[in-house]
Parts: sequence; C-alpha cells; structure tokens
Amino acid sequence: MERGDAAVVPVGAIRALADALGARFDPTIRWQGGDLGRLLNARHAAMHEAMARQLGVLDSWVIEPEVSFSIYGERGAIDILGWHAGARLLLVIELKTELVDISELMGTLDRKRRLAEQVGRARGWPAINAGVWLVVADTRTNRRALATHATALRTKYPADGRTIRTWLRRPEGPVLALSFLPNDAVTAIGRGTRPIRRVARPRMAVVP
Repeated sequence: MERGDAAVVPVGAIRALADALGARFDPTIRWQGGDLGRLLNARHAAMHEAMARQLGVLDSWVIEPEVSFSIYGERGAIDILGWHAGARLLLVIELKTELVDISELMGTLDRKRRLAEQVGRARGWPAINAGVWLVVADTRTNRRALATHATALRTKYPADGRTIRTWLRRPEGPVLALSFLPNDAVTAIGRGTRPIRRVARPRMAVVP
C-alpha cells in the first residue's frame, strides 16, 4: 500500500489497517462525477415525476406528493398519497429505486397504511380504508430481488400492474399492489403529458 499498490490489496486488509491506525475506511461509490446517493435521489425524483404524469390523467383521484406525518411519535413520509372521494379510499404509493431490506420495507408500508387514515383526515379526506401500491424501478437487480422474495412479496401485495391500472379507474375496496415502473415511463418525462392534480394543503400538525 505504501508503494501505491492499494488497488491489489483486499478491502478487508485496508479496513484492518485503518482500524489499527484508529481510522475508519469509508469508501464512496461515484457515478459519472456524482456520488451514488445523489444519483439515487435523482432517480427517485424521476420516478416521482413519471408517476405524477401517469396519475394526472385520472380525474377521480386527488394526489399529494411527499406527505410527511408525525402521529404520537411515529414519524415518516409517504411518497404519494392518493384520495378517491367517491370510494372514500386512500392509496399509499411507495416508490423504490432499489429493493434492499424486504422485511423492513413491508413493515414500513404496514405502518404507513395504518396511519394513512389519520393523515387523510387532517387533509379533509374522511377515508374508510387505505390501500398500498409499491412501485419499483424496473432494473435487473430489482427483478432478481423480487424473484428471490417472490413468495413473501406477492403474498403481501398480490395485485400486479395490470390489476392496479384497472382498480384505479374503478376502485372497490383497498388494494395491495406491487408493480414495476418501466424505464421508458421515466425517460418520457417532458414529452407533454398532462400534469398531476396537486392540492395545496398545509403540512399535518404534530400530534403529541
């Protein structure tokens, strides 16, 4: 390493040396000049915009992005919250650029669904139930992750992309869905699709 040959030294050896010197080995992955975290944030934002344009054509739904909440100490944010007044249903939409910890993801979505009715009431949406739609970026890595955990994920979220599209037009009861967002939907941003129907509402008040 002192001779500049760190490229052939195992990562474990570099970490052990850093530990011996009282330092921390903290590598950063960069992509085309930007760090990976920034890249993932950009992809997440692109997914937001692509979903907004898809949902914007549904007149029966009102959509609010990035809904933060704090209810009895439980804090978080819902990527997109949908409200259908006719069916009195809420839809919690979770956008994932990558599938990592499946158990944590399912637990998080259970919590958001449980709290969704309170979040909705604060916005004047008196829902009788809430559904969940997990939207995942269509990548080979995510396809492999879904294949590995197919039984758990499909048992938890049985509705697929075709089913959720039909349900969005005529919602009857809450839905639990998982689908992939095609890459061409993300890259189609800016091609003149009708924008999302957003509502300007105050942030939810903190409930002690």
